[in-house]
Amino acid sequence: MGCWAELSQLYPETDHQRCWVHKTANVLNKLPKSVQRKVKADLYEIWMAEIRFDAHKAFDRTVKRFDAKYPTAMACLMKNREALLAFYDYPAEHWLHIRTTNPIKSTFATIRLRSKRSRNMRF
Repeated sequence: MGCWAELSQLYPETDHQRCWVHKTANVLNKLPKSVQRKVKADLYEIWMAEIRFDAHKAFDRTVKRFDAKYPTAMACLMKNREALLAFYDYPAEHWLHIRTTNPIKSTFATIRLRSKRSRNMRF
């Protein structure tokens, strides 16, 4: 979270977009296996909504559906609501790239792999 705070200080007008892939994994980790498929389908409806309004409706529906039985998972989801939906501020052709950090992480995966395999290299 220190990185987010620093970015806000250096670039106060910068938007923050949280990664849907990682948020989905975090939410599902707080649920029993038996319900993970249902929640994952609902999360998919949120981030694949055509417009922000529909995403908010799906978000509210998901929280209402699961909050009573799984409050920890829903608190995890609600914690970053605006940052999760920030991509709707941009043209739809960019959404695929800014909803997730996976393209960035995959770029550095080879470097990380090689640095772990080489002696005395630390990042």
